[in-house]
Amino acid sequence: MKQPLRVVVAKPGLDGHDRGAKIIARAFRDAGMEVIYTGIFQTSEMITRTVLEEDADVLGLSILSGAHLHFAEEICRAIRDQAAKEVLVVMGGILPPTDIPKVKECGVAEVFGPGTPTSTIVEYVRSWHDAR
Repeated sequence: MKQPLRVVVAKPGLDGHDRGAKIIARAFRDAGMEVIYTGIFQTSEMITRTVLEEDADVLGLSILSGAHLHFAEEICRAIRDQAAKEVLVVMGGILPPTDIPKVKECGVAEVFGPGTPTSTIVEYVRSWHDAR
């Protein structure tokens, strides 16, 4: 029997708007995934440590503060350098369209903007997992 996917949902930086993060955390949980929600005001180091300690398969970053490029680069690099396995990194929030390719270059697999159905995000994560 396969273990359920372990998903960390995190809010990096000083962005305190966490409604979207809580909604996606619940959607992942309702889809049968184990979810660790870190809460707001997390540093890159705190998020990376949680991903590693929890042996997470997926990291969902929720960023509305405009610091998406900084956090994508810092967190994706730390996970690549320290994780014992591949970790899928997805991001939700409001990003300028010109920044989406930049965060993907850092290692973010996909960006989900406002209004994206939670079922679309869950299906994306499941498809990634099934393809491994």
